[in-house]
Amino acid sequence: MNGTTGQSSHRDRVWSVAEHLDDVLSKIHPLEPIELQLLDAQGCVLVEDVTVPLALPPFDNSSMDGYAVRVADVAGATPEFPAALTVIGDVAAGSGEAPAVGPGEAARIMTGAPVPPGADAVVPVEWTDGGSGQGPAAAMRAHSAAPQDAAGEVRVHRPATAGAHIRTRGSDVSAGESALRAGTVLGPPQIGLLAAIGRGSVRVHPRPRVVVVSTGSELVQPGEALGPGQIYDSNSFQLTAAARDAGAIAYRVGAVADDAETLRATLEDQLIRADILVTSGGVSVGAYDVVKETLTDLSAEEGSVEFRTLAMQPGKPQGFGLIGPDRTPLLALPGNPVSSYISFELFVRPAIRTLMGLPDAHRETLRAECTEAVTASPAGRRQFLRGSYDPEAGTVTPVGGASSHLIKALARANALIIVPEDTTEVAAGSTVDVVPLG
Repeated sequence: MNGTTGQSSHRDRVWSVAEHLDDVLSKIHPLEPIELQLLDAQGCVLVEDVTVPLALPPFDNSSMDGYAVRVADVAGATPEFPAALTVIGDVAAGSGEAPAVGPGEAARIMTGAPVPPGADAVVPVEWTDGGSGQGPAAAMRAHSAAPQDAAGEVRVHRPATAGAHIRTRGSDVSAGESALRAGTVLGPPQIGLLAAIGRGSVRVHPRPRVVVVSTGSELVQPGEALGPGQIYDSNSFQLTAAARDAGAIAYRVGAVADDAETLRATLEDQLIRADILVTSGGVSVGAYDVVKETLTDLSAEEGSVEFRTLAMQPGKPQGFGLIGPDRTPLLALPGNPVSSYISFELFVRPAIRTLMGLPDAHRETLRAECTEAVTASPAGRRQFLRGSYDPEAGTVTPVGGASSHLIKALARANALIIVPEDTTEVAAGSTVDVVPLG
């Protein structure tokens, strides 16, 4: 990856958060739709309207374990004077043809079983003696243990109204009705509905594949022993988890040493399975900022990555571009853990959600009362403080300081507090913008 791109005219510019985000999203579009099996489509966005091919339920069925009866035969039934009916057989869920219920007859029926011809109500087993000839039954005996209960006589202690405990055909949805609209995010209930109407697969925008690479010769895999000057690689774990939380299929590559050739080879290898590449570290102005060194000057065939200064804290240095033969988006984030995570929330998460085809890629911004004062916010920069947000009280409390290495404070926060560029102090009790992270 060598060559020049002529980016020098942009390098001295300070970008606002909104300008950088708009530029990122302007170059990202929803992934091409594909057909996926139902469980593989979970979390994806539907790209087609789905109509119901058959009524739900497809036949009248019982909502209770009990007896299918004729209303006329149990009218006036009481515990003292029960209606005695002849049991003509069992109707279990999945039964084909059921026996017709005639005058003075009943069919023992299970929940979900089709209502037999002639019956116009179901009485729960608790309204009967269960065929025991004694008092009210609490439940049916298992067929294997008492096959005789499928015949004989049952006493019904209460009357029933027409249609009682019967789920009628089409009472959920009729054939030809709309089931789901294009743009629906497929969660468990939607997957269940698709299965219920017989759809085995659907067309969706697939979940994007995000490859996360952290850089730094000082980084060590958690679980291994630390040497002098080394720290554990937290960014690749944090960002991979964040990508999954955003709805992506995320791959963690791990830490790459501060060597341009190694990083170049790693990125080229990962392009084959990436819809987005995310790097952390190596984007500032140091002599060992390997991401910047590797990606600043790419050939025309390799793409283009621009490194920018943003008017924000934390997360001032950012990189973005399109690389490889398919012009895969690459977002280069700073290496401090808080800077890296906040940058992900602001820029990578909306990019992932845009690739998914979601109508709104952004987290909701709310207003809340700040319970503590913010005494020093840098002029000209938008500051993102970590906060503990209480939605019931409508309040938010800053957590930890502004430093970008305070990962413990980040782990205790559930929101970001936004301090605008033209605000240097926030008095306790003031109203601020808050972005909940949950």
